[in-house]
Amino acid sequence: MKILITGYNGFVGTNLREYLYSHQIVTVGRGKNVTTLGCTWETLDSCGHIDSIIHLAGKAHDTKGASTEKEYLDVNFGLTKAIFDYFMQSKASKFIFLSSVKAVADVVNTELVEDVVPMPASFYGKSKLLAEQYIGSRSIPSDKLCYVLRPCMIHGPGNKGNLNLLYNLVSKGVPYPLASFSNHRSFLSVENLCFIIKEILERDDILPGTYNVSDDEPLSTTDVVTLLAQAQNRSPRLLHIPKSLISGFARLGDKLHLPLTSERLQKLTEDFVVSNKKIKEAIHKELPLASREGLLKTARSFSEGQ
Repeated sequence: MKILITGYNGFVGTNLREYLYSHQIVTVGRGKNVTTLGCTWETLDSCGHIDSIIHLAGKAHDTKGASTEKEYLDVNFGLTKAIFDYFMQSKASKFIFLSSVKAVADVVNTELVEDVVPMPASFYGKSKLLAEQYIGSRSIPSDKLCYVLRPCMIHGPGNKGNLNLLYNLVSKGVPYPLASFSNHRSFLSVENLCFIIKEILERDDILPGTYNVSDDEPLSTTDVVTLLAQAQNRSPRLLHIPKSLISGFARLGDKLHLPLTSERLQKLTEDFVVSNKKIKEAIHKELPLASREGLLKTARSFSEGQ
């Protein structure tokens, strides 16, 4: 099978290319064969017939708030629109778009399922939702299948973000000061994501549509810190500081640009549980990695990369 992947040099793309080693991969990325919104595919026609397109390229959520709405729209909506238009006129039979749970909500009070009314608050989430809506507005020919995947927080080898921050704190013996916060969050091992994408590519019995993607078991941030310590053969150092005191320190971090800010505190301690029931029923298989096993694997990859 010949598969076109956009965003192949990104975190997910790098892991996916390795996972799909048995297939022929055509790598197309912004700044190479694809340029801005118009999408000039200079060399693509010489690659021959493409069976499937996996669209990973996008502008990631900027937690510092420095990116403009236009920047998100140009990439997450505009680029997706152009690539999907290419798919529609091509001979490729499958299109997989990596969206985000943030296209639905930035805060979740109950388990997130696919049929809730989307109400994204961020420019990032809104741009992803517009891309989803554009795909959904098109009349899809009977010989084509389209899949929208909404992953929650993805982790794995090459991952950068809050998990790395926590890992570095644990490795330095810094106590985790947020143990008084009890939360439940869904995570997604990149290996589980790659497994699901591979199932969709190689099978014809998975119905097209929109699917949330997550590991099976939600974990608290304290659970995550404990797993990061376990990966380093350490005992976790957990501090149960009053929540009010921590919140006040985070507000000070907003003003002084300290590592702990109100937004980062929210990310570390909020509930965000995502249901993966629909995708598991569609593939009729268990995911390769359990939630805790996947996080341990990610943590050990941090150690190997140092």
